[in-house]
Amino acid sequence: MGRVQLFEIRLSHGRVVYSPGEPLAGTVRVRLGAPLPFRAIRVTCLGSCGVSNKANDAAWVVEESYFNSSLSLADKGSLPAGEHSFPFQFLLPATAPTSFEGPFGRIVHQVRATIDTARFSKDHKCSLVFYILSPLNLNSIPDIEQPNVASATKKFSYKLVKTGSVVLTASTDLRGYVVGQVLRLQADIENQSGKDTSPVVASLLQKVSYKAKRWIYDVRTIAEVEGAGVKAWRHAQWQEQILVPALPQSALPGCSLIHIDYYLQVSMKVPEATVTLPIFVGNIAVNHAPLSPGPGLEPPAGTSPSVVPSAPPQEEAEAVAGSPHFSDLVSLSTKSHSQQQPPPAALHSVPVAPEPGAQDGSPATRSLHPPLCVSTGATVPYFAEGFGGPVPTTSALILPPEYSSWGYPYEAPPSYEQSCSGADLGLTPRS
Repeated sequence: MGRVQLFEIRLSHGRVVYSPGEPLAGTVRVRLGAPLPFRAIRVTCLGSCGVSNKANDAAWVVEESYFNSSLSLADKGSLPAGEHSFPFQFLLPATAPTSFEGPFGRIVHQVRATIDTARFSKDHKCSLVFYILSPLNLNSIPDIEQPNVASATKKFSYKLVKTGSVVLTASTDLRGYVVGQVLRLQADIENQSGKDTSPVVASLLQKVSYKAKRWIYDVRTIAEVEGAGVKAWRHAQWQEQILVPALPQSALPGCSLIHIDYYLQVSMKVPEATVTLPIFVGNIAVNHAPLSPGPGLEPPAGTSPSVVPSAPPQEEAEAVAGSPHFSDLVSLSTKSHSQQQPPPAALHSVPVAPEPGAQDGSPATRSLHPPLCVSTGATVPYFAEGFGGPVPTTSALILPPEYSSWGYPYEAPPSYEQSCSGADLGLTPRS
């Protein structure tokens, strides 16, 4: 056995998660079975990001450093046998980004300690990872409390001669949510044709963008719910809820190599119609009520819906003119919901210990200590090649069977900049 029996780093009060601008304090502990001559004992606090072209490969193609500070704990000398403790303290920079772990890149913050021994002797090293959470306040995003609405109209041919259309409109009660909050979805489908539609599917998608030699997009389905199809000449409404699971926050301010986006995609295969709603996931909840009725709240009698589809083309109007009239609004049933089963432990979060005297589950505790999730779980990589859309890799498509046969997505969802009327929120990937 060597002389060093114990060499470890301990952070004060057993803390794991820190905020930018906070002091980080701890001790380096050494236990020796015999005297140990040394040239120096140092401790370093550093934060960095690395991105690779290959999944789960630590050979970073691109890196960036956020901070790197060192302290000398002891100069040249000899440590006698026994236990020794060396205290240290660092001030974390206010611009440090939130910790993150993904298959193509990581944002890692850690403390390293080194005992430099005499020449030709083995140096002793140890390290300890800690996490930084820079909370995303959803209220700082313009129009975050506004309802989220999108609509698409698709032609629908049937019986070889007749042509109708289907209008798909999807909306959510908010544009941003925190972990554990309920996302309320409403989909309105006007089937202006004589043919039934396929089931309607709503998917909460996560897209992580990595800036290596080229942009790499990781897309995964977080949650999925499927509703029944719509009969011919029917106007149907579908209401559902999705519980936002433990997820990393949208964007990663301070990091230029990794960016996180979320989308709610509502789609049908027959006819092929898709609407995509950008969603923000943050740490501090929206504190404003929606300005118009959200899903689940019926508008007053005699009022028109918030989104009125435009008139169909002339040929469709002629086809519809001699067709049966719409029946009363019907409600679609839910066929399946991915959250009915316990989700796999693909995501893991690092909790923050509550302040003394705080009650668990209280609003104050939630706002002071938002959950930190640093892992995205299994993802599907897509590479951006030139001016074309992302091309799927040879990796197995880890998406529901419906999407495996459909081949989604051949195009990356729209950016937040495009979705928010060109507002520069500082949340889009840098080119």
